[in-house]
Amino acid sequence: MQQNAKFIRKLPIPMDIKKEFPVTEEVAKVREARVEEMRAILDGRDSRLMLIIGPCSADREDSVMDYVCRLVPLQEKVKDKILIVPRIYTNKPRTNGSGYKGMLHQPDPSKKPDMLEGIIAIRRLHTRAVQETGFACADEMLYPENYRYLSDILGYVAVGARSVENQQHRLVASGIDVPVGMKNPTGGDLGVMLNSIMAAQGSHTFLYRGWECHSHGNPLSHAILRGYVNKHGASLPNYHYEDLMYLYELYKERGLQNMAVIVDTNHANSGKHFEQQIRISKEILHSCRQSPEIKSYVKGLMIESYLEDGSQKISDDAIYGKSITDPCLGWEKSERLVYDIAEQLALM
Repeated sequence: MQQNAKFIRKLPIPMDIKKEFPVTEEVAKVREARVEEMRAILDGRDSRLMLIIGPCSADREDSVMDYVCRLVPLQEKVKDKILIVPRIYTNKPRTNGSGYKGMLHQPDPSKKPDMLEGIIAIRRLHTRAVQETGFACADEMLYPENYRYLSDILGYVAVGARSVENQQHRLVASGIDVPVGMKNPTGGDLGVMLNSIMAAQGSHTFLYRGWECHSHGNPLSHAILRGYVNKHGASLPNYHYEDLMYLYELYKERGLQNMAVIVDTNHANSGKHFEQQIRISKEILHSCRQSPEIKSYVKGLMIESYLEDGSQKISDDAIYGKSITDPCLGWEKSERLVYDIAEQLALM
């Protein structure tokens, strides 16, 4: 029988990549300390706000590292109120399958896909981020089988709106030892998201990378609200006071561990009007001031930000530090927003 796919080459297993590109003991300690700070926020031991901030997609090592390094002095200035988690998203889901799928696929966006070089590139980038800045970063788990290539270096994992209903994502998340955020699906059904959290918090036996695996459950899996798209294709938000109270009640009914939500201020919540992230962030904090229930479980914000405002197409004369996927807030606006968030938190 003729196959409708070409098997190009067998890729190294994660263990081999980790041996070839190892993490030092010092980097491992830095990463673990940072992850412990995230755990403390999500389980209520630390009252700070977690801010997952960075480019829509990590397209270039140089500009992404430039961005992450700029966060270091900013973190120092707001450390009493905010824990910054850089967003280094190297895997990009695409609505219709076309377009740039991230550094994993294309280490150089202008060249053809090369998955082996991509695996090496994303491991190098995440390792550099911890080594040079002290941050443990966030990435999206687009392919569950690829998580192991970064399992010793990532600080936070997100399961996207198109993946959150997938059983493999849920079961793999149950065996991850760092916080995992589950986005609401693109259609907005919060029950789907809560089912995903419940599955990730449970223990399971499942097939993974050719092994029979048993997970112990991830008590720090939690919700991410990112807005939704209705049957007419219109983007609608779910970050308002009423949305947050509604999810709070649903969460309580489920009896899930470590009730927590992070609000994504872009995507359908902003209708991809990136500049609205400033207003949306402040509205969420206002809701926290109005309701002790909302304040108790809103643990963070997710903001898409890069060096330059907006977005651009992939080209030979692309602007350094400008997104090639969804539009992002530029650095100056982002820096000002982080200070504003810290000031508002100081009033609570």
